Amino acid sequence: MGDAQQTYTYPGELRDVPGWFPPLDQMLFSWFLERQEEPGDLLELGVYMGKSAILLGRHLRDGERFTVCDLFGGAAPDGANRAETSKSYATLTRQAFEQNYLSFHDSLPRVIEGPTSVISSEVAPNSCRFVHVDASHLYEYVRDDIGAAREILRPGGVVVLDDFRSEHTPGVSVAVWEAVLNRGLRPICLSTQKLYGTWGDPAPVQEELLTMLRGRADVGLSVQEAAGHRLVRARAQGMKAPVFPRSRHYVAPVAAPRPAPKPRRSPARQIAVDLLPPVVTRAVRKVRAR
Repeated sequence: MGDAQQTYTYPGELRDVPGWFPPLDQMLFSWFLERQEEPGDLLELGVYMGKSAILLGRHLRDGERFTVCDLFGGAAPDGANRAETSKSYATLTRQAFEQNYLSFHDSLPRVIEGPTSVISSEVAPNSCRFVHVDASHLYEYVRDDIGAAREILRPGGVVVLDDFRSEHTPGVSVAVWEAVLNRGLRPICLSTQKLYGTWGDPAPVQEELLTMLRGRADVGLSVQEAAGHRLVRARAQGMKAPVFPRSRHYVAPVAAPRPAPKPRRSPARQIAVDLLPPVVTRAVRKVRAR
């Protein structure tokens, strides 16, 4: 533990934390979390190095609980999950997550180290207002994670499903659209990486979201209809990450001192140097030096 702490590079800002959390999704997370008025807990399935968890923790209110669940490199339930974990998350450790999180917060969330299949027995039904699913990319696991999210969410709560359209995660795509078509999930909006949805009525929050997005110059927006669902698509256009409080380890960069200006020659001296033969120029410089 001591050696790891000595060599570990603590993040100074949220952007220093490894992970895939684009500025558009950072903005959308904050907007949804701040919009919610009814109290409720927060849940994240799959944390990697803690980038999105750090932002979620900032929106935790008094009396609410934040739970995260991840294997953290531990034993996977089956061969397919073990292969996925060793390929994509070989460097993930609970220690790295906790160090990153504590760089920005005074205390850790409730950490469950294990497969996401245990979450239904660890988090009470109808207790969460916001659930972020970003764990396994295998169809069976994503399907079950979505089912758990439905049980755990409060009425009108929001679920965010990551990697629903990435070319390397077809299992996620199948599970997500299956939930939309057959399991009552209603899309609120789509970003490049994530689907934001609810099992309640999406219309009121969609109207508020559209009003907000139309007022921004850094978001491209389109609205489509598919299978009876209104799909609000948002994409970043030169968007910068929202301002986020810096880590307690942040050190402001020190500007390098400017070099002293070189003495400027008068135009007459410069012409003389350019025109005189080199042997004469060197002789003149020696005399001036003496």
